[in-house]
Amino acid sequence: MALPRLELPAEVIEIAATLEGAGFEAWCVGGALRDRILRAGPGVDVDLATSATPEQVQQIFKRTVPVGIKFGTVGVLDRNRVLHEVTTFRKDVSTDGRHAVVEYGVSIEEDLARRDFTVNALAYHPTRHEWRDPFGGERDLADRIIRAVGNPPERFAEDYLRILRMIRFALRLGFDIDPATWAAAVAAAPGLDRLSAERVRDEWYKSLRTTHVPERLVELWWSSGAAAVWMPELRRSVQLTPGAGMDLPHVEVAMTACLAERPGSVMRRLKASNAEITLGDKIERGPRAPAANDPVSARRWLAEVGDAAQALVAIAVFTVQPAPDWIMTVAGVWQRKEATSRAQLAVTGTDLEAAGIPKGPELGRILGRLLDAVIEDPSKNSRETLLSLVRSWQ
Repeated sequence: MALPRLELPAEVIEIAATLEGAGFEAWCVGGALRDRILRAGPGVDVDLATSATPEQVQQIFKRTVPVGIKFGTVGVLDRNRVLHEVTTFRKDVSTDGRHAVVEYGVSIEEDLARRDFTVNALAYHPTRHEWRDPFGGERDLADRIIRAVGNPPERFAEDYLRILRMIRFALRLGFDIDPATWAAAVAAAPGLDRLSAERVRDEWYKSLRTTHVPERLVELWWSSGAAAVWMPELRRSVQLTPGAGMDLPHVEVAMTACLAERPGSVMRRLKASNAEITLGDKIERGPRAPAANDPVSARRWLAEVGDAAQALVAIAVFTVQPAPDWIMTVAGVWQRKEATSRAQLAVTGTDLEAAGIPKGPELGRILGRLLDAVIEDPSKNSRETLLSLVRSWQ
């Protein structure tokens, strides 16, 4: 595979030219280069590496954001106010497997040497159209292999998250993993327990969003040792519906629930948001399906599971083959906009107070009875009918 001349955004070229005009080197780096070569994505997030220090970058450009200043990264806003990350050339001085102490004042080759995999250790000069590929990234892109830069055990000891990144890249790109790199990752897997839950969660979510074969993701997490450390709830044998997709809030929680037991516990361990933990708990409690395939049962189930319903339907689509008939019944309830929660009733608590129901437990009990009535017969969900029911109960 010959490395091509790249067409880059004019704004990226302008930033690089400004740095070079000030007497510094500037190279394009990062996964956007890899994806442009493979045509595996738009590659719009082109990052730059430079010999300028963060302080010098801030002096050269009028509009900057200190997005990762302690790691050598400054965000530069272009004329369209789009942010581009500019990072100083650096090398690791020491690392504990989570964080590295870095040193500036190095070359682009030394900067590439600290990167994780050869396919990510490429640099492209945006004005001279030159490539730097000191570790054989071109060859590994052609051979479709994920290979650690340099010595694999050293790369994983520098940052254990690279084990999970290795799996994500292999699945997203459809690449094999170099045997020596894989062996080093398995040997280093116990070190995953040093990572923060937030970093593991973010990598898990990225993997869920980008993998084409979730079953293979589970398999690699188990065989690498990652699941034993961070997600022992992962089901060892999973079969999902090919080509199924979901477009719903917190899709990662629903996907996790397809692949793992006790999704609420998993979300808690990964320090997910409160909303994600709550959704995981609701999915865990279920029930996973209506008691029967009829509209009343579907409405009762929707009322019981609340805002977990979309996720539970998506899980059923993914995990049950063929998809169960009740899904269409639930879809019909949604399409007809039939009430399955108190918020969807045609009367409010204020209406009931005006009808003489005092605030407190009795008002809540009446709203519950009204919802039960509407679940049995959606035609009753009008203000006049519901208020008439309330008067008949008094």
